[in-house]
Amino acid sequence: MRGAALAAGLAGVLALTACSGGSGDGGSGDGGPGGKGGTSASPGGSGSSAGTASPGVTGASADLQGSWITTAGGKIVALVVNGKQAGVFATGGTVCNGTAGAEDGMRMIHLTCPDGGKERTTGMVDSVDRTTLKVTWSGKTGQETYTKAEGGKLPSGLPTAPVKQ
Repeated sequence: MRGAALAAGLAGVLALTACSGGSGDGGSGDGGPGGKGGTSASPGGSGSSAGTASPGVTGASADLQGSWITTAGGKIVALVVNGKQAGVFATGGTVCNGTAGAEDGMRMIHLTCPDGGKERTTGMVDSVDRTTLKVTWSGKTGQETYTKAEGGKLPSGLPTAPVKQ
């Protein structure tokens, strides 16, 4: 029952983020750390996944677009990238937001967590394709592998908690 509730809650988060209309690429105002604005396309960016990029997002940012799911420490973690904005949502209440894109020839994610959490504040994208995203986070989290969530649905293969009777 608990696993189903977590999945339903996360599906709701995915649906909300899929519906959130971007404010365009005109202004950031999201207060991401560093404020470098380094989210423009970079040389050597891998190809974009057709139909997954937000309008106006090209190069290194285009292939990061969408909702990505993993599990860590018994929690479901969703990484959502929409345009230059990024956010992490984890069961248990963790919510962090910031930016994602190209920076000095690398694809980077910079997040700020209001609760002061440091688990996922700076991440470097190691690889990304249509279904898998690998990010190495600074600090104790290390590398995480995410699976693409299509259409607001959870990807198959996520572990679930046993149902208590």
